[in-house]
Amino acid sequence: MANPRLFRRDFTMVVIGQIISLFGNAVLRFALPLYLLNQTQSPALFGIVSACSFIPMILLSPVGGIIADRINKRNIMVILDFATAGLALLFTLLLGKLDLVVLIVCTLILLYGIQGAYQPSVQASIPALVTAQQLVPANSVVTLVNSLAGLIGPVIGGAVYGFYGITPVLWVSIFCFFASAVMEIFIHIPFEKKPGAASIAALVRQDMAHSFRFIKNEKPIIAKIALFIAAINLVYSALLIIGLPVIITQKLGFEEQLGNQLYGVCQGVMAAGGLAGGILSGALSKRLDVSQSHILLFGCSFLLLPVALVLLLPVPGLAAYIVILACCFLAMATSTIFSIQMMAYVQLITPGELIGKIMSLALCVCMCASPLGQAVYGWLFEAMSGQLSAIFLVAAILSFLIAVLSRRSFALLRKPDPAQPACGERL
Repeated sequence: MANPRLFRRDFTMVVIGQIISLFGNAVLRFALPLYLLNQTQSPALFGIVSACSFIPMILLSPVGGIIADRINKRNIMVILDFATAGLALLFTLLLGKLDLVVLIVCTLILLYGIQGAYQPSVQASIPALVTAQQLVPANSVVTLVNSLAGLIGPVIGGAVYGFYGITPVLWVSIFCFFASAVMEIFIHIPFEKKPGAASIAALVRQDMAHSFRFIKNEKPIIAKIALFIAAINLVYSALLIIGLPVIITQKLGFEEQLGNQLYGVCQGVMAAGGLAGGILSGALSKRLDVSQSHILLFGCSFLLLPVALVLLLPVPGLAAYIVILACCFLAMATSTIFSIQMMAYVQLITPGELIGKIMSLALCVCMCASPLGQAVYGWLFEAMSGQLSAIFLVAAILSFLIAVLSRRSFALLRKPDPAQPACGERL
């Protein structure tokens, strides 16, 4: 039987909806923290606010996965996109009328919370719309869309914000979320209603217990993968989230307007790296060996060294910025290939009825250390403002050690045969 084409109607509409929604999300999540940093000039406050924003995403991701397995995924996407449009509109109306820090903290908490409930629905919809053999290419497409939105969003958001301020950025994001929600109404995702528990709390307890039993008894490797990614997020990802805006807007000698625009370009370059990684993952899906994934982590750790070097030496601001851009591009390309491999592996070894719950639970574990890392790095960048190279050097060493420790576990991974049922595999 001929393999069906990947871009059929409903998968294509999910991809287009993601492009629009993620563009609005990228613009909003770029502008709000940067606006706070510009107004307060405090890396420590920036780190704490960023950390607080991530916590709802972590807590709601498992709930989002449970809901994704019990409720029509299309309806979840539509409702949450409408809710995000309303949230952005409310922030716009209240800006200047409430305390800025409180308003941004509350808005980011809600925004990340919605995102935490939203993404499991998208991930869980992929196996329902494509064949098992198409999972890696389909995940690559979704990752490419994420990267494309991240490429265009911050660049445009940085330019608009730099020249015209925060208000036009907010209206662009409102339009994107509303348009995405309207389009998603017309998507059909196969769904079979399952009997639920008497209450949401009981349902959450029941499904979480089921997910934990599956990981503990059937696939403990999923827990190991998630813990290694959590360690990388603690040491590496949190460093980039907090460090890049502080360095580019405050430490390289650019005036505020230009610094904001250059940070937007940096975010776009990182998204371009993710785009390149997604393309490579799709093109090389048959050649990539999941058991060698630790090599990608080695590559990421080494890319922090040039950044530490340009911050240590008397390098002109523009030259240092170019080195940072190059390292960020390569780091994002490498980490995207790693993420796609891990995601596709977990999807292939997980039974279809558990994918939403398992993916969201694994995502929760992966992200749980990120808020701590962001808060710590915010404090470090303020307390060690004259020794930023030391922060990057220590992070490079710790990332290298994580890669070394992951080598043995990743060596046990074997690429599952898509023709075999996931629940029948053993590792």
